[in-house]
Amino acid sequence: MKAVRQYGLEGVRIQNVSELAGISPGAIYRYFDGKDQLLAECFTYVDKQAAEIFEHLKLTPLAMVKDPMGAVKGLWLPYFRFWVARPDETIFYHRFRDSAFFPKYDKSRDVTYFKTFIGMVGLFKKVFPRLDQINQDLLWLHVLTSTVMYAKYVVEGILPNDQKTEDTVFQLLSTGLSGYLKPEKGGKSEPKTRR
Repeated sequence: MKAVRQYGLEGVRIQNVSELAGISPGAIYRYFDGKDQLLAECFTYVDKQAAEIFEHLKLTPLAMVKDPMGAVKGLWLPYFRFWVARPDETIFYHRFRDSAFFPKYDKSRDVTYFKTFIGMVGLFKKVFPRLDQINQDLLWLHVLTSTVMYAKYVVEGILPNDQKTEDTVFQLLSTGLSGYLKPEKGGKSEPKTRR
């Protein structure tokens, strides 16, 4: 990941990685077929670490109803701070997601390690049925990938690493959610509109 940050995703070579690691290129080739496999393994490693954040967070329907945006922020803030605290991983992750490598990798990857996060999304949908009115894949993809993008700007020094930045980024990401995070009146779902 350090080598990708230094040389770029396309420009990095196994030789660069071996020099930074202090081992021979042959030692790397004993474990990886080549650069593409090494990059995919690095991405999976970081992706699993990011998913583990949600394993330690708790959500309750009552707290979600009382303070919906507080519940979202309680999930989002540790995720954002995870990325800000790991500059090499953040830049690598962002570059890999935007690369030609990613679509092929994404088709075959196993994301079961995000099951806790997926469960939390399900709980939000149960407590706030209006969320079903929008495309869930796009919504959460927007929140997760935009969070990494803003964290990348922080670790690159484009944005300051302070409370104001956290608050602003959260506002930008959550503005579209606020209209959907309202409990249904009388416990009944309102009719869905066709789009």
